[in-house]
Amino acid sequence: MLKDIMGEISVLFSYPKHLIILASRLILAYGFAKPALLKINDIEATAAWFESIHIPFSTLNAYIVSGLETIGIVLLILGLFTRQISILLSFVMLGAIVFVHASHGFSVVNNGIEIPLYYMLFLFLFASFGGGKYSLDNLLFKDGNNE
Repeated sequence: MLKDIMGEISVLFSYPKHLIILASRLILAYGFAKPALLKINDIEATAAWFESIHIPFSTLNAYIVSGLETIGIVLLILGLFTRQISILLSFVMLGAIVFVHASHGFSVVNNGIEIPLYYMLFLFLFASFGGGKYSLDNLLFKDGNNE
């Protein structure tokens, strides 16, 4: 009896799965938007800031990070190359944690690792499960994890 009830609950909660993946992609892309635009709109200031926090090859990394974040926004919205861009953006988040946020602890109130850690966890989910049913990955490559 309990097994049947749990089975029905599982089926019921599986219906919005792909809508949740879509909403998560869009929200995460929105979250990347402002930081990416700030970096790309003043790349020299970004490179100077990277140098001030001791990021190696600051100018090169400013271009790489700004480019990855900007391209990542578009690809996450479209659900195109979701797994690949999620892996690359995870490295950006790891860099943000190490170079910017780790010295401030965990809490977002103190500019700690909390937000980039959450972003990285979402990116790990996208790298693992793909862009979902409502993605160009699914349309073009049948990589929507449609079960």
